[in-house]
Amino acid sequence: MAENSYNRVVITGIGCFSPLGHDIDTTWQNLIDGKSGIAEITLFDASDLETRIAAEVKDFDVNNYIDRKVSRRMDRFSQMSVAASMQAVEKSGMEINSGNEDQIGIIIGSGIGGLTTLYNQTKVLVEQGPSRVSPFLVPMMISDMAAAQVSITLGIKGVNLCTTSACSSSSDAIGVAYELLKRGDAQAAISGGSEAIINPLGLASFSALKALSTRNDSPQEASRPFDANRDGFVIGEGACALILETLDHAQKRGADILAEIIAYGASGDAFHITAPDENGDGAVRAMRQALNKAGIDPKDIDYINAHGTSTPLNDKVETMAVKKVFGEEAFKIPMSSTKSMTGHLIGAAGAMEAAICTMVIRNGIIPPTINLQTPDEECDLDYVPNTSRKADVKTTLSNSFGFGGHNSVLILRKYSEG
Repeated sequence: MAENSYNRVVITGIGCFSPLGHDIDTTWQNLIDGKSGIAEITLFDASDLETRIAAEVKDFDVNNYIDRKVSRRMDRFSQMSVAASMQAVEKSGMEINSGNEDQIGIIIGSGIGGLTTLYNQTKVLVEQGPSRVSPFLVPMMISDMAAAQVSITLGIKGVNLCTTSACSSSSDAIGVAYELLKRGDAQAAISGGSEAIINPLGLASFSALKALSTRNDSPQEASRPFDANRDGFVIGEGACALILETLDHAQKRGADILAEIIAYGASGDAFHITAPDENGDGAVRAMRQALNKAGIDPKDIDYINAHGTSTPLNDKVETMAVKKVFGEEAFKIPMSSTKSMTGHLIGAAGAMEAAICTMVIRNGIIPPTINLQTPDEECDLDYVPNTSRKADVKTTLSNSFGFGGHNSVLILRKYSEG
């Protein structure tokens, strides 16, 4: 590769398990139909909790993908990540063999990891004593195990790691994979995120932060980003895996190129452990960095997938930050929060939303922000309320902001040979 030249990086496959479906096509159809994946919790008895709703992945059976004995030694977040990665590889048509196994990387983010395993084994410790704690507790719990299990299952021997940056985890995973391929340290990568924390500890801990919606009587209306009556986010779960390849690698094997990644920006707030910078400074810097690295103007963005959590502070600050970056253009750019339908997938959110941006580019339809019924004077942009919209979208920007002040931004565009 010539000095100062870089590889272009493209997306060639998507696999996902979401509250709206067991693949990207089903998930996409439900998104553009404005359907909510939020309902009463079924994974455990939540009757004594303040929040009793979540966005679960219904009817997920990992044994359709891997052997039962192997799957029993994985937390649910790893199980879903393996299944999504297998699905993504199949969709991409990419073969993994002894000739390329060390040139493919795996970078999968998770904000929390195996919290359900930790919760269950803590109960075992307290109720039955230390001798009954599973020897698989640690390798089921740690956040990097999703990437490790994908590597073991698929026989991939390239770069293998986990990014953990709260709700930015899988956007950072994709960003790191993008930079890896861009500089030529791998030919392809499986990148994305996975999270599965719908358990008593997960719900109780976020409830203690007063971060969750308590709209238990109308779960499908609970996630309402940018609405004046929003009262918190809804926990979701799921996994999304994208196949990233250098353009040269994808072209040589005749891959169907879904979209191109053209920039990754990231910043830190240095402000608060849970609240965003009240002036949106970190989000502004991450978006500007991504735009500068892409070499494009704000007016070139055709759609923004908002972080849009449905919390009072996030939605106001994100709106402010977008207006600071885009100026008057901000009022012209459609921006929707698909968390209104998927719930907040925590460490898997960024990857899911990058996949959604890919589908927006491919299909020329922008999914809506549902439940947007009462205008908030501090949230006054075009959030594509309640109904999907046809649009010619060539370039998208996706925001992910996490506890601890992590800000991650991905810019994707329609692939063209030029």
